[in-house]
Formats: sequence, C-alpha cells, structure tokens
Amino acid sequence: MELQPNPNSPHVAVNIGSSSANETRSPRVGIDRPPIFVLSFTDITYKVNQSKKLSLSSFTKSSKGDSAERPRVRTLLDSVSGEAKEGELFAILGASGSGKSTLIDALANRIARESLNGTICLNGENLESRLLKVLSAYVMQDDLLYPMLTVKETLMYAAEFRLPRSVSKEKKKKRVEELITQLGLEAATNTIIGDEGHRGVSGGERRRVSIGIDIVHDPILLFLDEPTSGLDSTSAFMVVEVLKKIARRGSIVMLSIHQPSYRILNLLDRVLFLSRGQTVFYGPPSSLSMYFAEFGTPIPDNENPTEFALDQIREREATMDGARELVEFNKTWKRQHPDLFSSDRGDTPHIPLDQAIVGSFASGRLVSGSNGTNSMTVASVRKFTNPFWIEMGVLMKRAFTNTNRMPELFMIRLGAVLITGIILATIYWRLDNTPKGVQERMGFFAIAMSTMFYTCADALPVFMQERYIYLRETAHNAYRKSSFVLSNAIVSFPPLILLSIGFALTTFFAVGLDGGMMGFFFYTAIILASFWAGSGFVTFLSGIVSHIIVGYTIVVAILAYYLLFSGFFINRDRIPEYWIWFHYMSLVKYPYQAVMQNEFSDPNKCFVRGTQMFDNTPIEPFNQSTKVEVLASISSSLHMSLTNTTCITTGPDILQRNSVQDLSKWNCLWVTVAWGFFFRFLFFVWLLVGSKNKRK
Repeated sequence: MELQPNPNSPHVAVNIGSSSANETRSPRVGIDRPPIFVLSFTDITYKVNQSKKLSLSSFTKSSKGDSAERPRVRTLLDSVSGEAKEGELFAILGASGSGKSTLIDALANRIARESLNGTICLNGENLESRLLKVLSAYVMQDDLLYPMLTVKETLMYAAEFRLPRSVSKEKKKKRVEELITQLGLEAATNTIIGDEGHRGVSGGERRRVSIGIDIVHDPILLFLDEPTSGLDSTSAFMVVEVLKKIARRGSIVMLSIHQPSYRILNLLDRVLFLSRGQTVFYGPPSSLSMYFAEFGTPIPDNENPTEFALDQIREREATMDGARELVEFNKTWKRQHPDLFSSDRGDTPHIPLDQAIVGSFASGRLVSGSNGTNSMTVASVRKFTNPFWIEMGVLMKRAFTNTNRMPELFMIRLGAVLITGIILATIYWRLDNTPKGVQERMGFFAIAMSTMFYTCADALPVFMQERYIYLRETAHNAYRKSSFVLSNAIVSFPPLILLSIGFALTTFFAVGLDGGMMGFFFYTAIILASFWAGSGFVTFLSGIVSHIIVGYTIVVAILAYYLLFSGFFINRDRIPEYWIWFHYMSLVKYPYQAVMQNEFSDPNKCFVRGTQMFDNTPIEPFNQSTKVEVLASISSSLHMSLTNTTCITTGPDILQRNSVQDLSKWNCLWVTVAWGFFFRFLFFVWLLVGSKNKRK
C-alpha cells in the first residue's frame, strides 16, 4: 500500500546539510513539528539452552535414564517491558550478568526474532528487520576503527557508505563537519585514530568517533552497548552528554550502562534496572528516591541513587530468592503510581508509523534508505544505500588509505621474500645440467613454490582484525558482502605483483634457470599466481578461524600437507589411491609442475650424458676410465653405440620420470589462478552463512 502524506501534518522541507542552533529544535531546519516516534517493548522474554559439561557422572546418569540430564534452560530476559520516546535518553542498568546487553541486542534485532517472546513496536506497529536496519544504528562496546584514518576521514567514509549518491559531496562534507562539532571533536579532526603502535586520539574521543560513524545518517533509533565502558568519569560524562544532544535532535537513544555517576544520572530521562533478566525498577530517575522510600530503604542524602540501587540489588542477588522482593514491589509500585507511566498506556500522541517515516524521509532524515523522492512506500525502502560500484570504490579507497600509512608492513613482507630469495639463490647458485644439478633444481622448485604460500600467512590477521568492523558495518547494510570480498581481493593484489617480481629477479638468473626471457616471464607469472592462491586460502581461513594462534597452526599444518602431496617427495604414481585426492587438492602441486615443465620441456637439452648415468649409483666412486669401460660393455651388450657424449636423459624424460605431465604448464598456471578465485568465493559464502550478527 502506498503511503499518502497526511494533509494535517506540517509541511517539511528537504535540507540535509543544515545545522541546528538550538538542540531542542527539530533535527532539520524547515520542520515546524517533527514526527513523533515511540518505541515500546512488552513482555520480552529470552531463554537459552545451556550445554552441560561432559563427565563420568553424566554418562552414568544418562545410562540410568536420569531425568536430571535434560538440557538446562536459562532465562536471560524475563517479561521485560518499557517504552522510549523520541528525544529521550533511555538507560538500562544492572550488575554484570543482569541482562543489559541482552536487552539492547533484543531491541536492536541482534537476536533472532524466533528466539524471543514478546512484542517490539514502533508507533504501535511491529518492526520488520529490514525497516529497523534503516531506522536504527547500533554502537558496540568496543571501538572498532581503522587506526591510520583521521577522525574526519573515518566519518567521511561512513557518510559515503550511509548517504546515497543523490547527496552531493559538498553536503556530505557539511554533514561530517556538523557531526564533528556535535561530537566535540574539533580539536581531533585531523588526528589519526591510532592503535598500540601509533599514538592517536584519546579513549573518549575514540568512543565519540564510534558513535559518530553510526549516526552520520541521522537514525531515529540509536542503541549503544555500554558506551562509557573503560572511560574516566569526565570522558564518560562527555559521551553521555553527546548522546543527550543526539536525543534532543529527534532520536530515541537507548544505552546500557554499568554504574553512572550522579552527573550522568541527571542527563537520563528514563532508567530500567535489571536483575537476572527481571525488571527491578522502571521509570524516571527522579522517582528513584520515592521508590526506595516506599520500599522501606530510603536513599541517604548525598548518595548517588544509582549506586544505592545497585547495592540493594547485589545484596539481594546474593540470597537464594535473589531480587524477587524488588521485582514484585516494582509491579505493585507501578500500579500505585499510574501518573508516572501515562505514556506507557498509549496516552502519548504519535503520528502513525507510515506517515512518520514518510515525513522523516521528506525532512532529509533517514537518507540512507531514501530514493530521492518524497512520495514513497515503506516497502520501497532500499536495502542498500548505494549501488555496488560505489561501495567498491569507497571500500578500496579506505583500505588503500589505511594500508598506505603503514608502509612498514609491506616492507617487512617484501624484506622476508627478498631474504628468502637471496638465501635460495646463494645455496643453489648457478646449477649445472648434471644429474645432481637436476635433483638440486627440483629441490629448489619445491622450496621456492612452497615459500610463496608460507609467506602469505601474514595476511591471516588482516580480516581477523577487521572482522568486527565488517560485522558492525554490514549489520545495518552499509555495503554488500560481495563488495567487501571483491574490494579486499583487488586491494591485496598490487603488493603481490611487487613481491613476485622481487622474488623472480632474485632467484631466476642467479640459479641459472632455463627458458630465457619467456621462461622468466612465465616463472614470474606462476609465482604471482601462487601468491594469489595462497592469499586467497589464508583469507578464507581467516574468516573461519577467530584466533590468530589457531589460524597460524592450521595454515602451517595444511601447507605442510600440500608440500608432501605436491609430487616432489613422492611421485603421483606412487601415492596410494586413498590419498590421491589430496594430491589434486594440493596448492603446491600445480606451481611445482608448472616450473618443472618450464625448466625441462626442451627435448633438445640434455641432462645426462655418457658416464653421467652412473651418478648416484655404486659405480660413481670409480675413476673415469673404469666408467668408460663399463659404458662400452653396456653398449656392446645392448648393441648400441654409447659414448661419453651420448645423451641418455633429456628434459621430457625427467618430466615423465617424475609424473608431472598430466597437465601442461599453462593449464597449471590457470588452475593455480582458479584456486585463488575459488577460495575467495568460499570466503564470500562463509560471510553469507557463517558471519551472523544475531544470537540464536
């Protein structure tokens, strides 16, 4: 059904870049009366099954059919209700494990709806997941930012993601500048975020930047999971003060907070105390004194009401009944003071959701879902703000900017590759064409090709470090997963070219490999393909494994298996049938066979002549005259003319002996390239099915 504008509603004018001179005014100039949004949640219940640890007693009880072995169900949220209005700062408080973050996740659609009982409504209508992603933003507890970007760049990239291309570059810059002022970050505008190795902004500034990237599109609903965690009292107050301003600009701001100071308490409009998932108190902070006075434990003068309340909750949680007495009293107290909860009965006037959303789009809010017209339907809200190619461009630009400011990472990797190449070049310097030279060339190829894959292991931490940034940004459809995967592959490719050329130049001519310039170019190409396949494999693995140490262990183990089954240590013909599949799965097999054929494909090049056939045999220690006599005897017996210059083994003979002719060298190259694409496709599939933003 198409949404028609309400003829009685005030006229709204589009003005995306305007700033607010008065914090209590509408978020955009030109709005006489902003649409009113009311978020209500009723009887929210969330239960999870707890797995029991295995023990001998558990097996014994299970064998006896003991009913106590049924899965334990733990209630994380138990019939929690409340309401938050546009312009309000709503805080959820409680001790650790009380359910604060769980309730925030439930309201922010970060828990699968089928696992929740109860209703969550906006303006009286159930919120759909797709619409909620456009209406809301979620700020995680940890500050997940790119360390080498400045504050302004970080917010600008967020604007590029969340604001559509219909908004001009100038208006996006103006929005970012307005946001910097709103967040109080003027002094840190051009300061990098920083990390352990690079000095950057302070902890409080980092937290405000984290908030800024999620409110750049001016969302109606803002959820924050303990935004003051780890901050000193002054920084915490500044963060909550910023949140208060955001609420006054026309947003519903809900946050979980552990133990607010008295100054922070004065900024809150409504608080909800939880104990083991149950509501202990719900209402305006000013009513806390009356609540505990009527309960029989009045709050002493000059004591922080929230600290007193949390102390009362902790004392009762230590008993067998827990805070049940406070939970029951809260229900009675709420009925006795209906004037404090008049809005919860539906008395708060609000515009119907469809008209409120249309008004928000028309006023320039929620532009991340807008299609550039004032007449639209809720169903027409776009899932993604920008087209695929714009997402790709922004992602690549951000990644290049961040990595280019840390050149030491690439230089270390290049240094490792060059040092490895120099060591191999000096060990295998100018190999000859004798049988020993053939064996040494094969050893060089096996080590060189496996080195390509081992040096790719340094890419393992890259996605592990970006994992939660990716989860945060895709949770609200900032960009497509396919855009992320392709941009990741494109950004990682140019360094591989430099690494390949460096290793090829270091080793090809020093070792004395065959093929001339065409052979050198193919050698460089297969090294590049190996880097490409190896980085794809490591990227895919980084998506599955969340711990760096475990990831390195798996990479080293699997690459060792790849080398074992590559065909160097044991020929393909000698591999047992039940392991032959691993031979064809080996990433080292194809580059190894490619360089072998690049080296030994010339039938006119001889590697064993005359008495050289006795090398690596018991006859090798004998003097040359004896070898010539033995060769003459063999020649006579075989009725052949074998002299010391007769070619016994050519390059193709070596290839046939080592069973490396099942694929041509070019096919080996294309297969190696295909492995790189295949692993990146698996990485994409894993992001689709394995990287969920929701709890079950």
